[in-house]
Amino acid sequence: MNDLFDLTDRLALVTGSSRGLGRTLATALAEAGARVVVHGRDAAALEETRDEIERATGRRPAATLFDVTDAAAVESAVAELVAEHGVPDVLVNNAGVQRRAPFTEFPVEDWDAVVRTNLSSVFYVSRFVAPGMVERGSGKIVNIASVQSMLARQTIAPYSATKAGVAQLSRGMAADLARHNVQVNTLSPGYFATEMNTDLWQDETFDAWLRQRTPAQRWGRVEELQGTLVYLASAASDFVSGQNIFVDGGMTSVV
Repeated sequence: MNDLFDLTDRLALVTGSSRGLGRTLATALAEAGARVVVHGRDAAALEETRDEIERATGRRPAATLFDVTDAAAVESAVAELVAEHGVPDVLVNNAGVQRRAPFTEFPVEDWDAVVRTNLSSVFYVSRFVAPGMVERGSGKIVNIASVQSMLARQTIAPYSATKAGVAQLSRGMAADLARHNVQVNTLSPGYFATEMNTDLWQDETFDAWLRQRTPAQRWGRVEELQGTLVYLASAASDFVSGQNIFVDGGMTSVV
């Protein structure tokens, strides 16, 4: 049974993995045996991540720097990665940003940044990785969304729109790629105490609301996402595709 979750020697690219949640996800795959490629735009942060994963696993991951919002840069970087390491067995599209403002005051440039980073990047990276998976006849793509793919909250309408878009893009990708033995799924975290959410978990009013709103009555711990990711990246999920799996302490189950 344990072999179902074994990722030994599987090549895994995790975007936005130089810090925070992405670093945790990359570490989980490495601990399951994968040959991880971490990604970011900050070389120093990437080196810190490589050091941390090496300490945890005894193996130093590879690294790649490129802008996920630039289609030409993505195409070039993926080609270089494939030439050096081969086609990824696992792709985790994790890169994302948040911007907050009332809808009537939301800056157009912030809308563009959120859409490019949270949604367009998923298309770009997947578009240039998936052909190699199809040619090989196997692959796993896990797109990181959010409970905001189903729910909405004040001041983050664009973020919610992009995360809903990620979930639906995953379904469309699954429809095209499943016949090639490439599974595409969405992993949607609830509220976790990450760097992106610093302002929220330090806000006593929001913290109290979150604990009351979530059946588990607490914030998630980032390591609680690791098992679901490994499942979606492993043979255990070979007949699972197009799904949006919420890891949210029950938040999306109640009104």
